[in-house]
Amino acid sequence: MSAPVFGARSVPVRARLVITLALTLIIAPLIPPVPVVDLLSPLTLLIIIQQILIGVVMGFTAQLVFSAVITGGQVISMQMGLGFSVMVDPQNGTQAPVLSQFYVLFAILVFLALDGHLVMIQILADSFKTLPVGVEGLQAMDYRQIASWGSQVFAGGLAISLPAIASLLVVNIAFGVMTRAAPQLNIFAIGFPVTMICGFSLILITLPGVLPRTGILFTGVYQFLRQIMGGL
Repeated sequence: MSAPVFGARSVPVRARLVITLALTLIIAPLIPPVPVVDLLSPLTLLIIIQQILIGVVMGFTAQLVFSAVITGGQVISMQMGLGFSVMVDPQNGTQAPVLSQFYVLFAILVFLALDGHLVMIQILADSFKTLPVGVEGLQAMDYRQIASWGSQVFAGGLAISLPAIASLLVVNIAFGVMTRAAPQLNIFAIGFPVTMICGFSLILITLPGVLPRTGILFTGVYQFLRQIMGGL
């Protein structure tokens, strides 16, 4: 429901159900003994809610990396003048700039290339040992840490877009100097295409640096999940 890539809106519901059933059949024999409770008791409902919250927290935290990539793409789009060019995000089902979609697809490829989906399944399987099925789940401090880790969305997005922001800022300053030196020059006629050309050139130049930055974000989120799940 909340896992990155597999929980995307573009993935058919039947495919998600099949993946869920397959994971259940694989992981169920590996989990420790569960408490014996009445199936229709309030205690059973509380246990179900706790397990759903743990799964949602895992998926939501991993999704923050893709949100950071989307944020970085949005900042670059606004600097280039492409903020008006939007399309439906297949990952979240919302509208996002086209440039953000490009970075999201790049992040998905990095996620799969680094076996991120396998790491998520491993963390899921280990969570049943570090957080056994029961009434007690994540504590209030854990949710506070998740909210604090949300700052990585802005830090990661800024790290991805910072080279392009600084370079485009220099371009805009140059246009300002040109306008000051030659007021009769129609800067709006040449500024927009020049900014777009410079922006695309900067994307081509800085794209290799997005790979290690995205890998660092994924590594950080894996370590964070292991920490809040009691694996460290």
